[in-house]
Amino acid sequence: MHELSLAENVIRIVESAALKARAQRVGRVRLGIGALAHVDADTLQFCCELAARQTLLADAIFEVEQTPGQARCNDCQQEVALEKIGFPCPQCGGFDLLVTAGEEMQVLEITVA
Repeated sequence: MHELSLAENVIRIVESAALKARAQRVGRVRLGIGALAHVDADTLQFCCELAARQTLLADAIFEVEQTPGQARCNDCQQEVALEKIGFPCPQCGGFDLLVTAGEEMQVLEITVA
């Protein structure tokens, strides 16, 4: 379960930003997880809540949004939606795909008080 390790890093990043802003607590954290990032959104949300205990984020609400995967097909030269790595191009059935989006994990928004 690598989601716990990811959650601990999210807590460190957000807590550092909150301290720089001289916040006393964090109320909400919005995360963006790419569909191709190999991260389970529900597990990550649970792990963030667990890792946030006894930090500035203890009462924070964690929202995890999944961003779509995309790839450039070198066979048909189209930009296509991609649900999973290893799937063929939905346009032509080719497998020569270059992933262009969907592998990222980002802190999109932090609400502090």
